[in-house]
Amino acid sequence: MAVWHSMRMTRKTKYDIKPAEGKLGVLLVGLGAVSTTFIAGVEMIRRGLRKPIGVQAWMGRARLGKRTDNRFVKLNELVPLAKPEDLVFAAWDIFPDNAYEAALKAGVLQNEDVQQVRDALIAIKPMPGAFDQDYIKRLDGTHIKKGTRRQLADQLRADIREFKKKVDRVVIVWAASTEAYRPGGPVHQSIATFEAALDEDRHEIAPSQLYSYAALMEGVPFANGAPNMAVDVPCMVELAKKNGVPICGKDFKTGQTLMKTIVAPGLKNRLLGISGWFSTNILGNRDGEVLDDPESFKSKEVSKKGVLDTICSAETFPELYKDLYHKVCINYYPPRGDAKEGWDNIDIFGWLGYPMQIKIDFLCRDSILAAPIVADLAIFMDLAQRTGFKGIQEWLSFFFKSPQTAAGVYPEHDLHIQKIKFKNTLRHIAGEELITHLGLEYYEDGDAKPA
Repeated sequence: MAVWHSMRMTRKTKYDIKPAEGKLGVLLVGLGAVSTTFIAGVEMIRRGLRKPIGVQAWMGRARLGKRTDNRFVKLNELVPLAKPEDLVFAAWDIFPDNAYEAALKAGVLQNEDVQQVRDALIAIKPMPGAFDQDYIKRLDGTHIKKGTRRQLADQLRADIREFKKKVDRVVIVWAASTEAYRPGGPVHQSIATFEAALDEDRHEIAPSQLYSYAALMEGVPFANGAPNMAVDVPCMVELAKKNGVPICGKDFKTGQTLMKTIVAPGLKNRLLGISGWFSTNILGNRDGEVLDDPESFKSKEVSKKGVLDTICSAETFPELYKDLYHKVCINYYPPRGDAKEGWDNIDIFGWLGYPMQIKIDFLCRDSILAAPIVADLAIFMDLAQRTGFKGIQEWLSFFFKSPQTAAGVYPEHDLHIQKIKFKNTLRHIAGEELITHLGLEYYEDGDAKPA
């Protein structure tokens, strides 16, 4: 039983949680729209120019105890978390632009915002990235490492070790482009088969897997923000457990899929049927350009379509969902830039089978929605590491389109259930009672658990 102290309370917990002291290095794969929006935002927050809107670690709150206790604490008071001033940034990218140049090219933030943190952004120059154009056909990297796959992995490990000298702890977040869809094969079945394939320079090893392998070999947590097969293959799960490192993924849950994980559970909970759900997007940033390639789109399609399959299970409710037709499209449209627009047409039916429709037009900003997720994943993966967690961190599924789970366990996509899991895990870490929302204690005599 360990004890940790916050500014308001002292708690007993079975975990020996190391303090969030010193600098947390956030090493980003990709220095494009998402990463520069994240870095610039943190710099503005540090200077008091903006609030950390959307960041659970810095704005989130959790109830403790019964509703009648009226106890609400910030998440960073419930468990020890890194603060904005603790973060130090570095990145890899296949283009040489520093963070300032990349932010201007991305065009997500207004020029006056970028200028306020210009000096900090200029100081972040990317290290050359590991790249294979066969995995991302629409990009032609000019700032890339050379060598066999084993040599590339060794170079990435050297980069990580060098960055470690400048900070106290490191977390790696993939915020780069979507790779072509390549499901895991024989080379991914164990550490031994993967390392043999590295030595043989096998093409089946994707660039994203070079980064995840390097991270896990160096004892660094890895969060996969794209639908790539970076860590959800058996060899990486085995390596994460062996080396005691947390992993999580995949694919940041931002625009259209965020809406699906909010709306679909509501329809299911009311036992309303769905005959069809048509989703289309227009997007003009680098992500849209990459997804214009059919192989990269396939990775995204698999990630996005899995949501309804789980929430609206045809096996559980065949009368409501066995004929559900789900269509997903993404269209590259350069004039829109990072301001993605997602349209959904949902054909539903209710009492006596009478049809109804729902239409959603979400005019969102892709990187504005993704940036706080990068912050939270970096901070909570650091917490997981300091708590002694290793392997798959399903409790962070709240942040992903396609949550990684243990073998044989279906992913939970309902956003509301994901949030309960997320907060209850933090309560569990902190030694607090879990909240079930049962609520019988308010209407019966005797003691009961918080609800």
